[in-house]
This record gives sequence, structure tokens and C-alpha cells, in this order.
Amino acid sequence: MTTSPVWRKSSRSTQGTSEQCVELAQLPNGIGLRDSKAPDTGHLTLTPEAFTTLLTQAKRDELPH
Repeated sequence: MTTSPVWRKSSRSTQGTSEQCVELAQLPNGIGLRDSKAPDTGHLTLTPEAFTTLLTQAKRDELPH
């Protein structure tokens, strides 16, 4: 039996502009990230290590603009 992932919206998505909404889900092969406004268009899957790196870089404002 396959269960659908449980997607949850980032708490930051409700602050400021609604144009930047992200949802996360624990997937069998990693962490899923998707646009909450277009959930049927697919998602990115990151390893837990890559997800941790992404969060660290975002918190330090080190992501490319």
C-alpha cells in the first residue's frame, strides 16, 4: 500500500507576499519541496544532507539571487 506524502506549508509562507509559498514533505527517498500555488507541477527531492545545506545557506543569505 502506498501512502501519499503529507505536505505542510512553511510558516514563513503566510508572512509578507503570498507569491513565495513553499511546502515540504517527508518522502521515502528524501525531503520534497514544492510550490504550494502549483502543487500538481511536481516537486524537488533533496537528500536530508542537501536540505540541511539549503536551510543553512538560506539562513545566512548565501543563496544566489
